Amino acid sequence: MRLLLVEDDLPLAEALMSLLVSSGYAVDCVHDGEAARALVAAEQYDLMILDLNLPHLDGLSVLRAMRASGNRAAVMILTARGTAEDRVRGLDLGADDYMAKPFDIREFEARVRSLLRRQAGLRSATVSLGALTLDLTTRQFAAQGQMIDLPPRERALLELLVTRAGKVVAKEAIVQSLTSLDDMLSDNAIEQYISRLRRRLAPLGLTLRTVRGIGYLLEKPAESA
Repeated sequence: MRLLLVEDDLPLAEALMSLLVSSGYAVDCVHDGEAARALVAAEQYDLMILDLNLPHLDGLSVLRAMRASGNRAAVMILTARGTAEDRVRGLDLGADDYMAKPFDIREFEARVRSLLRRQAGLRSATVSLGALTLDLTTRQFAAQGQMIDLPPRERALLELLVTRAGKVVAKEAIVQSLTSLDDMLSDNAIEQYISRLRRRLAPLGLTLRTVRGIGYLLEKPAESA
């Protein structure tokens, strides 16, 4: 999952960036509204976390321009402006959630997870695929009651494949979802991750196929089809 954090309070931005990256998200961070508007026009994000009081262009203007362009990525407004009028304006412009500062970090993490589930079209907090289970609350995998320990990038890739099981996931979509602007992910690196996941999934009766020239398909078992 790829996130854009727009926050001009540098200590808070650094803290949230560290938290989100440690949770396995690919995160870009900017500190003013003009930079945010340019990025959402040029890149694809699953979620934007947006402050309102920003230099150069305020957050509501960023949100207005984003929705006017047809961009439907999830948006969480995160701001010290917590009046009812501010909340109504933000929600009416197309925000999906609103948190007033100061906030509880556990609630922030839970709301991020909830918005990303909704963005992916998932109603349940658990996704099961044969013997494999993904808990979207903890973002942990398990098989037959045993937790599966995965490196962060392999876990993020498997999460993407599981939530889109039965559909071909293009290489471009993998790069877009797993990397920030400061990261690089080569075709060879993707192939290595896919090969490792294929070996992990085979004993569980799950097939991860390469669709030549396009991407990868995690096939649904017959009972999950």
